[in-house]
Amino acid sequence: MTTRGLFDDPEQPPTGGIDRAAPLAARMRPRTLDEFVGQEHLLGPGRVLRAAIERGRLTSLIFWGPPGSGKTTLANLIAAATGARFVSLSAVTAGVADLRRAIDEARAARATSGQRTILFIDEIHRFNKTQQDAVLHAVEQGIVTLIGATTENPSFEVNSALLSRSRVFTLQALADEEVATIVRRALADRERGLGDERVELDNAALAHLVRMANGDARVALTALELAVGITQPGPDGTRHVSPQAIEEAIQRRVLLYDRAGEQHYDLISAFIKSVRGSDPDAAIYWLARMLEAGEDLMFIARRIVILASEDVGLADAHALPLAVAAQQAAHLLGMPEALYPLAHATLYLASVPKSNSVKRAYFAAAGDVEATRADPVPLHLRNAVTGLMKSLGYGAGYRYAHDFPDARVDQQHLPDNLKGRRYYEPTDHGDEARLRAYLEADRGARDTTSP
Repeated sequence: MTTRGLFDDPEQPPTGGIDRAAPLAARMRPRTLDEFVGQEHLLGPGRVLRAAIERGRLTSLIFWGPPGSGKTTLANLIAAATGARFVSLSAVTAGVADLRRAIDEARAARATSGQRTILFIDEIHRFNKTQQDAVLHAVEQGIVTLIGATTENPSFEVNSALLSRSRVFTLQALADEEVATIVRRALADRERGLGDERVELDNAALAHLVRMANGDARVALTALELAVGITQPGPDGTRHVSPQAIEEAIQRRVLLYDRAGEQHYDLISAFIKSVRGSDPDAAIYWLARMLEAGEDLMFIARRIVILASEDVGLADAHALPLAVAAQQAAHLLGMPEALYPLAHATLYLASVPKSNSVKRAYFAAAGDVEATRADPVPLHLRNAVTGLMKSLGYGAGYRYAHDFPDARVDQQHLPDNLKGRRYYEPTDHGDEARLRAYLEADRGARDTTSP
């Protein structure tokens, strides 16, 4: 637990100087709102959050946004700007005892000096219901002003009682130019940054760093610091940081993804809708986003099998067996080779004609199952497996389809109360056009006849 007093700079060590041993990303944290980069929709002139901070009129807040977007920094700046006591907890390591201790100290501070306490809980989505409830009473009584930070949708991860007493602000990933601004500032800052180290970063290296950081300022500054560290000074003492040094420092582009969170659902939704919309380029892109971020192969494969029936259906008779084959192949191979059958199936399903007639037929029938009387099976459709059943008329009058031309038989197959009901309505897309023509020729005889 970290506690800072009224006159402490939340970004400096208690002694007041710059801790040069701290990571560059920590040293370069903004010290004022004017230094803060990004989130103009919240902090621009006249915006509601900035106005609330400047007037000192803050309710409890939840900051929801991706890593490196400034949630923790903003909480620190709010504490400094409002003169509040600042207590920081991480939901990864803190428990109920830590929360109760922080709340008791806040109550004592309010009683002795009238000083407000901001309780900052990082990764609040990791607290369970009991831990979140431990904060609720203190928030209701005004003992603490809560600022929670989360990368997960608070609608799912923060309990409703706490959420109803907080204002949710959504932070966005930094734009590339905003990340570039932060990097340039670090290169120029002689007090906290790299301004005294004679570092040169050409445009290509900067562009590569920004692209790989993917909107995360912390990743950009951490990679920059490491790239500078592995770059040898030239004869004049200048370190010329190359794109190759950036590549070595960052290793792999950061992909925001949580297999149990909103990104998981957002990406699979985009994938499904791209396949359904017959856009193979978008479909393969979203597939790659999921696979490169480490999504569960079988989760993707199951969705592909569902798509094959739900959205392609009988418009292409090959879709379902191909999707099932892709699922089996992915299970057999594992990554990285599993990408081939999954990409194969994705591109095929996105490129063929579409029909949701299977879905419509089933749910139309299921609707009648729910809404109508469950009449018995017509006698002529029942098997007479005993003498008694035969004497009761089971199977009497049944017409064996193959005894008739083209296996078309004039016979009722639905219960009397659903006679003539239509559930399956083929489209004229792909293979279904042929099915439509066949059924239109076949159905006419069944509309008015009975066995």
